[in-house]
Amino acid sequence: MFGLSELAIILIVVAAVLAIKKLPELTRSAGKSARILKSEARAARDADEPGTPRVIQGETVRREDHPDTGTGTGSQDASRG
Repeated sequence: MFGLSELAIILIVVAAVLAIKKLPELTRSAGKSARILKSEARAARDADEPGTPRVIQGETVRREDHPDTGTGTGSQDASRG
């Protein structure tokens, strides 16, 4: 009968034979994925051109209207605890 090492070798050979059949399909898929990734990275880089300033919409809050009249550093007042 077969020992454990012989069965392991047979399984490796069978896996290699089956993988060889799928290898062209796997490499084609990997190449397609790489092309998509490169085109998306290029599109993202072109969308954020370094010379174009980005405008972030927000609202202005006057200090007297805002309930927290602290220093503006984000720290909380100790009396409010």
